[in-house]
Amino acid sequence: MTTTPSSSPLVLIAGHWLGAWAWDEVLDHLNPSPAIAMTLPGLDGDDPERAAKTLDDQASAILDVITRLRESEDQPAIIVAHSGANAPVSLVLDRHPELVHRVVWVDSGPVAPGSIYAPDLPEGVQELPLPPFDVLGQQASLEGLSAEVLERFRARAVPEPGPVLRQSVELTNDARRTVPTTLICCSLPSAQMLELARAGHPMFAEVANLEHLDVMDLPTGHWPMWSRPGDLAQAIQSAASRTD
Repeated sequence: MTTTPSSSPLVLIAGHWLGAWAWDEVLDHLNPSPAIAMTLPGLDGDDPERAAKTLDDQASAILDVITRLRESEDQPAIIVAHSGANAPVSLVLDRHPELVHRVVWVDSGPVAPGSIYAPDLPEGVQELPLPPFDVLGQQASLEGLSAEVLERFRARAVPEPGPVLRQSVELTNDARRTVPTTLICCSLPSAQMLELARAGHPMFAEVANLEHLDVMDLPTGHWPMWSRPGDLAQAIQSAASRTD
């Protein structure tokens, strides 16, 4: 494997409760490639119909962006997906793998067919707000986040649409596993993650099926775009420049 400057455009997609704003500090450090950050359908606080959005809506929005980039830049995109963005991005890889030059998972990874984020979420629950930080911290590491960052997170977070959390991720195209993949491991070391993948852990099992995989360690919490934005930008650039 070698590295070379990448001309493929970068599309950055944050996880649950977050919009394009989550990448502001990372974008300040990215310069060799065109880079844009997306706000997925359902996470725009000004959209009065956002609570009805689905994973299909989110996948379609990503496909619209990378299709336009393919037409304007004449290059397939590199998708950078954080955390819960893994569900819609997995759908994109399944439906149009030819539009993706590489996928970079940030403390995340591809989901397995049939995955549902919150299968027990009652149908009557329209949206899921950002939990209290003492609860969230039991689910994902808050390491490296200052009080100021947490305050901004709380102020700008948008509740996650219920349909997104309840929808099953239906995957049928094995070509999704041939897209070159980089895992940037933050809250869990790569060695431990790969061991869990080989053991068939449901959260990581799909990693074991990837044909072109490399891993990078960036030790910090689950939100490295705030705890180590410059280092994350450097890791993304390194991943984007890899050739398989």
